[in-house]
Formats: sequence, C-alpha cells, structure tokens
Amino acid sequence: MAALIWLILGVVLVAAEVLSGDFVLVMLGLAAFGAAGASALGADVVVSAIVFGVVSLGLVAGARPAIKRRMALGQGHRSGVEALVGSTAVVVSTVDGHGGRVRIGGEVWSARSLDREVIEPGAEVTVVEISGATAVVLSGA
Repeated sequence: MAALIWLILGVVLVAAEVLSGDFVLVMLGLAAFGAAGASALGADVVVSAIVFGVVSLGLVAGARPAIKRRMALGQGHRSGVEALVGSTAVVVSTVDGHGGRVRIGGEVWSARSLDREVIEPGAEVTVVEISGATAVVLSGA
C-alpha cells in the first residue's frame, strides 16, 4: 500500500512540473518513484522516507543545476528563418525597395532593400529581417 502512495505522489509531482518548469517537482517526483521502489521491495515507511530524502537531495543538488545549465545553452540557438538574420547574401537580380532576388546559402530568396537603395547583382548584402518569404537586406555586408 505504501508503494502505491509513493507512486501516486511521484506521478502528481511530475505532472505538476509541467506548470512550474523549474525542475524541482520532477526531481521530487523521481525521488518518490525511488521510495516507491524501496517500499515495493519490502522496506518500511522510515526507510522509504530516507530513500526519498536522499534521492531528492541528490537530484535537486546534483542533477538539477546540470539540467538548468544545459537548458540555458539551448536558448541562444537560432533556427529556421531566425538563423538567417545577420547572414551575408549575394544579390542575384537587382534589389530595390520593391523587390529583387538574393542567394542566402544555397537558396534563392525574394528580397527588398531596407533603405530602398538599388543594389546590383553580385553585391554582398546583410540580411536584417525575414518578412514572410522576403529577405529584407542592407548593402555593405
């Protein structure tokens, strides 16, 4: 019976983590799963509580900081069109304030000049924004 209570507590804590997002409740939930395992193996309530305390302390003090650091590293990563902003492009057909074409990496994009300057083919430009399917560029890359 005690194992079932620990198991339910673990599920509730892990589910509550969805609301907090701070990785504390999931650590406590995992510790409750450990206590449920100890209880299922025949440990009494005191031993299960000690297992819960030791595992939760270890996870909160040891694993949580490493996970938080790992998650913080991923926040600076840009993908998709965000990754194109700041990159260099080559003008394929004349770009002005209304339209034109540029090559970004290996793809040709429709483009327009940010300052409405006319930019001739072959010139290098900097992508300052992606507006829909159009690269907004600035000359002088």
